[in-house]
Amino acid sequence: MRVCIVGASGKLGRYMVQLALDRGHEVVAVCREQSVAKLAGLEARITVVPGATDDPDVIGRAVSGCDGVLVVLVPRGVHGYATGTAQAVLDHAEPGARLVFSCGWHITRDGQDVYTWKLRALVTVGGRLARLARFADLGDQVEATRRIFASDTRWTVVRGSRLWSRHVGDPVLQSDITRRVDFALFMVRALEDDDLVHEAPAIVSSRSPSALAHAEAVAPPLPASG
Repeated sequence: MRVCIVGASGKLGRYMVQLALDRGHEVVAVCREQSVAKLAGLEARITVVPGATDDPDVIGRAVSGCDGVLVVLVPRGVHGYATGTAQAVLDHAEPGARLVFSCGWHITRDGQDVYTWKLRALVTVGGRLARLARFADLGDQVEATRRIFASDTRWTVVRGSRLWSRHVGDPVLQSDITRRVDFALFMVRALEDDDLVHEAPAIVSSRSPSALAHAEAVAPPLPASG
């Protein structure tokens, strides 16, 4: 599979690049020009397209001929960076391409998520401070995912392992711990999992306490000994 990874130079992006290569995919990596050096050592194995990820021309070149696109939606600044990135991918990805986007737990698709007061406070207070500092705009991710949910592409939005649930607040997610490598692994595997098309899974690391408790609860009973 030819896979474009948008936001490839970040920590999550670099994990996805390596995991995609490990699975035998051909990788096209998109990152800002000033971040290309972070992909040093992989130049011989990937194609790098430098440029802003919300630039339609950059994305158009990068996703051409790609069967799948992995996108790190970063709400950088206050000028709609995540929304511009998502829209560029939606507009220019090949018809039928598998699109997998990442974002935080604060995104909800159907309003059925149940957030703790700590998470609500973090999003409210931290989001306002980040916007005042013109560092980030969490509302930008909300708008980006709204457009994704409304599209007729083969999308998945990963909010957050190998373990997932449809809604934040489900007991399996109680630990609220997700390693970047788990997040990356889930996204790369989602490329080939049609059950996740038009899903917005919230994930947690598979070895976290709540995940292990869930696994024990749903494990089939051992057969009675004779």
